[in-house]
Amino acid sequence: MKIGVIAHLKYPISKPFMGGLEAFTYDICQRLLARGHDVLLYACAGSDPILNVRPILCEEDYHPITSSQFTSRQLSTEYISTHHAYVEMMQEIDKDELDIIFNNSLNYVPIMMSALVNAPMVTVLHTPPIFELKNAIRREQDYGRVKYVSVSKTNADNWSAYAPDCEVIHNGIDLSAWEFYPENDHGYIMWFGRIHPDKGLHLAIEAARLSGKKMKVAGAISDQHYYETEILPRLDDSIELLGSCDHKMLNELIGKAAVSLITPCWDEPFGLVVAESLACGTPVAGIAKGALPHLLDERTGMLCSRDDVQELAECILVTGKLNRAECRQRAEQLFDVEKMVDSYEALFEKIALEKMEMKIKADVS
Repeated sequence: MKIGVIAHLKYPISKPFMGGLEAFTYDICQRLLARGHDVLLYACAGSDPILNVRPILCEEDYHPITSSQFTSRQLSTEYISTHHAYVEMMQEIDKDELDIIFNNSLNYVPIMMSALVNAPMVTVLHTPPIFELKNAIRREQDYGRVKYVSVSKTNADNWSAYAPDCEVIHNGIDLSAWEFYPENDHGYIMWFGRIHPDKGLHLAIEAARLSGKKMKVAGAISDQHYYETEILPRLDDSIELLGSCDHKMLNELIGKAAVSLITPCWDEPFGLVVAESLACGTPVAGIAKGALPHLLDERTGMLCSRDDVQELAECILVTGKLNRAECRQRAEQLFDVEKMVDSYEALFEKIALEKMEMKIKADVS
């Protein structure tokens, strides 16, 4: 099949990944190519050329946002550049004679223009309901050219008023790339991810201190104001900031930790950090927000019901006693990237077959 994958344009699709969506896009493109599909990745300049990239946003227009809020009432340069890039792409995309458009853009333009192109579209809802996507999906329902997929049941439920027939396909990771650590004798807590208000590192620091455990932190600063006002004042000798780590180092850090601490401050639709931690055999203590309650069970993690750092500290102490082999088993059952690609591949083939059958019927009539 010829598959056009539309990426979001905030960051290039290349290693080291800035977040889970970059990793998702990279992994699925790489594996679809390995399975013999003809894949085109519509992404910003600087994305990895092994993914057969069709750049739609040049480096001059690429300015990643590092602050958490945009305060100007005027449209940002990023917004305008992104809008124009997607409009031009959709105007020209039929020239590539695609069988399927696989939309992971987080942008309203591909959905709004889906009725104007020949290829059917699969759109993955990687976020909770946001204003622009809600409106685009509501308008698109009149045409029914888009099949919607969510990365978790929680997120599908959140979207049910706009995309009621949303299929659930969990995100996956390459389990062979994550070494399992069956034993733990180091005793520290691990927190990893972007240092950003959404990820709640400030809550993790407070809970770690109350638990009496030392904590290691791996991740890039993506909100400097948050880091300076909420993180720096909380640091002491019990917290070790490691910055961005390569895969091998991160795998070892997670695997040797007693517990991974995951502290979302928003309704996170999935969270690859859960899958990565369990793959290493490390149980999770966290906050019951977003998809976490559905991704974990009582054998692999413990969650507090609200942003209560005392309760979270108690979760840390209980979670450290869980069976690490059962953590790895849950990762293998739910978060295998090959199973994820199997599901998307089957969906693409079903939609392409339906389109072909409709064309045959139209030709006969």
